Amino acid sequence: MPYLTKPLILLLCLIVTSECRKHGHRVRRWTATVETQKPSSLTKKTPDVTKSRKMKTEHLLKVDDHDFTMRPAFGGPAIPVGVDVQVESLDSISEVDMDFTMTLYLRHYWKDERLSFSSSTNKSMTFDGRLVKKIWVPDVFFVHSKRSFIHDTTTDNIMLRVFPDGHVLYSLRVTVTAACNMDFSRFPLDSQTCSLELESYAYTDEDLMLYWKSGDESLSTDDRISLSQFLIQKFHTTSRLAFYSSTGWYNRLYINFTLRRHIFFFLLQTYFPATLMVMLSWVSFWIDRRAVPARVSLGITTVLTMSTIITGVNASMPRVSYIKAVDIYLWVSFVFVFLSVLEYAAVNYLSTVQDRRERKMRERARSQSLPCTCGISQTRTMTMLDGTYSEADTNSLAGYTEEPMVHEEEQEEMHEVPEKQEHMVVHLSVSSESTTTKKKKSLRALNIIQNTHAIDKYSRMIFPGSYIFFNLIYWSVYC
Repeated sequence: MPYLTKPLILLLCLIVTSECRKHGHRVRRWTATVETQKPSSLTKKTPDVTKSRKMKTEHLLKVDDHDFTMRPAFGGPAIPVGVDVQVESLDSISEVDMDFTMTLYLRHYWKDERLSFSSSTNKSMTFDGRLVKKIWVPDVFFVHSKRSFIHDTTTDNIMLRVFPDGHVLYSLRVTVTAACNMDFSRFPLDSQTCSLELESYAYTDEDLMLYWKSGDESLSTDDRISLSQFLIQKFHTTSRLAFYSSTGWYNRLYINFTLRRHIFFFLLQTYFPATLMVMLSWVSFWIDRRAVPARVSLGITTVLTMSTIITGVNASMPRVSYIKAVDIYLWVSFVFVFLSVLEYAAVNYLSTVQDRRERKMRERARSQSLPCTCGISQTRTMTMLDGTYSEADTNSLAGYTEEPMVHEEEQEEMHEVPEKQEHMVVHLSVSSESTTTKKKKSLRALNIIQNTHAIDKYSRMIFPGSYIFFNLIYWSVYC
């Protein structure tokens, strides 16, 4: 036992010594930490307020305390949502696609008491689009829109402004391409009325009531808005209810604007060239009918040019099933040009028929033999030919000898040679009127259509007069 007592005593002493050392080390480390945190009077600074921790936006607006998947006053009366629009630009009007593109600032106004907060200055707070995803906003969409997007350069162009009493202003910048039902029956002397329609997609009029916040003053436009082909006459707003058989009645807002087309461009590109082609086709009426290449080439050129103008105009237009005003003008002009070609065809054909008839008459006259007096003992005057002959027939008799007419009584008084000479006397009775005059008198009795000269003569008056009369009626109706 005395041998075991000493080792036990030494072991206990070692254990106690080690525990005392560990406890002393812990006390020194704690005191050292406290001394480092204790500020010195020489190095003390004022705290930076800008780096102090503020309350979170979610805590200020109590976003986490409410279910914003439901509209304000859910289960109660319809929440009124006011709307106003500022049109930034009217980018394009497409006749082929029958649509328009517009960039606008769309603003919504409503009250959500869940977003109210206490403020000593009664000032609003403004946020960007990141908070919009956490609260309730109206689900307004564009009816009959083809394409639309919210601008996102450099960030999403969305603004949210919240007032202490819970009123909210929600604004976004949108570009939308919407359909426009256009009527081209008076094109290009037409006016088009297009509308951009806004409506809630999910909430009927029992849950959400859309209205123009300030009536007609809710729509404002930029004074610098201009279009190349149209003159913007007016913008105005309307509203009505839209009914869907499956879902019910919805409030719908309309942004209406009226456009009037500029006519000067089409005067230079369509009407003026078509008029010149018609006038150019009239030049053939003053060209000799025997100049076949000149008149035919002029007529074909004007016809092909009018076809090119008609094709160019229709290429930039939708394929509508009704007649446009420009079609009436161009096709009437085309008919005038085509008739000028047919006019020369008639002139050429009737001229050929008349020349053939005159040639046959001359050949018939030449085939007839001239009567004569042969073996006559006395010189007598006989009217061999009595009628009207042309100068060619008269000259064909120039080889015959002309003898003066002598009466028998005068011949007996002249006691000359008893021998009576035999003579062949040809007496032509030529009318005093010229051949050309008698031809004119005979042609006057014929029909005007058979007179080739009369066709060109009357065409010079009928064609311009008819075209001027058509223009007077056309511009008085469509202007």
